Amino acid sequence: MTQSAQAARDHATSVGAAALPADAVDFSSEESLDELRSLATSAGAEIAGELSQRKDRPDPATLIGQGKLQEIAGAAASVAADLILFDHDLSPSQQRNMERVVKARVIDRTQLILDIFARHARTREGQLQVELAQLEYMLPRLAGRGVEMSQLGGGIGTRGPGETQLETDRRRIYRRIRHVKQQIENVRRIRAQQRQRRESVPVATVALVGYTNAGKSTLFNALTKANVVASPRMFATLDPTIRGAELPSKRKVLFSDTVGFIRHLPHTLVSAFRATLEEVQRATLILQVSDASSPISAEQDAQVESVLKELEADKKPRLRVMNKIDLLPPKQRESLRDTDLRDKDATIHVSAAKGIGLSTLLDRIDAVLEADRPARVLLRIPQKEGKTLAQLQAGARIYSRQYLDGVVVMEAEAPASLLRRMREWVVE
Repeated sequence: MTQSAQAARDHATSVGAAALPADAVDFSSEESLDELRSLATSAGAEIAGELSQRKDRPDPATLIGQGKLQEIAGAAASVAADLILFDHDLSPSQQRNMERVVKARVIDRTQLILDIFARHARTREGQLQVELAQLEYMLPRLAGRGVEMSQLGGGIGTRGPGETQLETDRRRIYRRIRHVKQQIENVRRIRAQQRQRRESVPVATVALVGYTNAGKSTLFNALTKANVVASPRMFATLDPTIRGAELPSKRKVLFSDTVGFIRHLPHTLVSAFRATLEEVQRATLILQVSDASSPISAEQDAQVESVLKELEADKKPRLRVMNKIDLLPPKQRESLRDTDLRDKDATIHVSAAKGIGLSTLLDRIDAVLEADRPARVLLRIPQKEGKTLAQLQAGARIYSRQYLDGVVVMEAEAPASLLRRMREWVVE
């Protein structure tokens, strides 16, 4: 097991420690520490120092062993740190044992990610989902969190009627969890009704997924002319956004921007955000957005793949979009080639920030989507049908137009849904 430790400032000063689990072979300890640094910055912490350790097996009591724990305690004291960050999941007992020694708060990776999610949740739905994940994380950690949450002592004079404070706290949290789950179920029902209304109209949904900070929101804005917040901070997008756009064939399509994935995304978050992530499950097409400039984009893609499998969305039609090619060296950028749509994993190279490759991407999306596929037809429409002619002008590609004896003869390519309304004027 390789362990890294990071010192950070949380409004004052903090020290953070990170531990890379043995099964995370795809990420080096340096890459893992870089990601922890980005997470800490997104949470508003100021980095004050970093430590790392290589260990064959985790210590069951403290994860890192007493010697390393004393070293971290000394480093934290030297910078008046008030927070230790671990890039590793800690058991409740490990967390308590560490805090007794370092005399500062100890937070693991899951708790750090939950804190970032709590900061970025804007809608009622997002706030409920974060609260549920936090409550489920907190429940096993109640015992030993101070006198007010501890069990009553044993022996003469300590026995008495009623519940212990710990049991009262647990009952209160269980009640709150039930209430939040009911609220989320209501949100889920409303979202399902909205989705049903959308699906009753032949408009395909394209979901953007990818590792956090891959540029999904910037791409979403570029494709839909929306104004979703795009930030280099991790998990800037938390609440799902759906916007319409027009493809080159004049078909309408809906793009859905989703929360970014990350290595070891806490299972409580995947469960809590299932209502939101259903947009990915129900999408017609998935755009898997990757950061082409990242040296670990392949490892990040593997993590995205594992989350898609957990959501049972890994078999859906997919286009791979390599974003941020403007950040690559010129020679490397010139050597990039988009792959053919017939390939299993067709790849398109774009820069959402600079607008490079977006028209190619829209053409590829148009070619892949089967819903409401356009057809080329010959039409004879009376000139008096002004409304019909206007609909064609707005929703079809017009290749030729002739005016003959009060009739407009047109060769056009239009979506099937529009042609169904024009069938009486189609020339067979």
